Amino acid sequence: MKRLLVRVLFYTIVIGYAVITVGPFLWSLFTAFKMTPDINTLWVPLDRLTLANFENIVLSDEYPFARWFWNSLIVAAIVTAGNVIFNSMAGYALARINFPGRRVLFLIVLAVMMVPGQVILVPMYMLLSELDWINTYAGLTVPFLTQGFGIFLMRQFFLSIPRDLEEAGFLDGLSRWGVFWRIVLPLSKPALAAQTIFMFMGNWNSFMWPNLLTTSEEMYTLPVGLNSLYGEYDAFWNHVLAGAMFMTIPVIIVFIIFQRHFIKGLATTGLK
Repeated sequence: MKRLLVRVLFYTIVIGYAVITVGPFLWSLFTAFKMTPDINTLWVPLDRLTLANFENIVLSDEYPFARWFWNSLIVAAIVTAGNVIFNSMAGYALARINFPGRRVLFLIVLAVMMVPGQVILVPMYMLLSELDWINTYAGLTVPFLTQGFGIFLMRQFFLSIPRDLEEAGFLDGLSRWGVFWRIVLPLSKPALAAQTIFMFMGNWNSFMWPNLLTTSEEMYTLPVGLNSLYGEYDAFWNHVLAGAMFMTIPVIIVFIIFQRHFIKGLATTGLK
């Protein structure tokens, strides 16, 4: 009886937390199908729901929604690919290659992780302005091609790989690059999958930097573009939430592809 009560209490808490978490998403989804006069109505009949909001946001000439979506996809894909490549290389160097100042460099990486992004807003903007990268794809991608968190994650995973496997590769005549590419990376799929999900979600949903670095509507990413749909005196929340539903599709696809390795990656890198 005691075990049953504990299980009932556990599932009650889990279900309650799930309702709290999923509730806002379901409300947003329901509002995306409402007509404008019904936005503030808690419940509307099903026959008053419409797909016009999705048609207006995607097909309307007033909103360059396709361009916003494409910009977000390009930026998120480039930044994610860059982080996966460069963070893996840096993490392997810090984990396996003995060079002067390795520990100091790792401490610097950890220190960078503690610096809030707001602190570097002004110097980053001034630097990109000097390079004439404001309102360009280069400005939205190049400064973010590597991150301290990704380097830390990959280093922790590489430390868990037995050195014997790498030494066997050296005995077979592989170079350091060959060992990294042919032995270490194939064994790092869990960590690479976890990093891919983190980086893609973070950059796909990023608002602060794209909002700061874009000045024309054609260069808006999807979060910035949707933010421009409502102003101080009017807001078509049904259109905004319809666009927000499209934002969830790539994230869901990426998570479905990499979910098999996601939990294993977190467990083996020591993150909890």
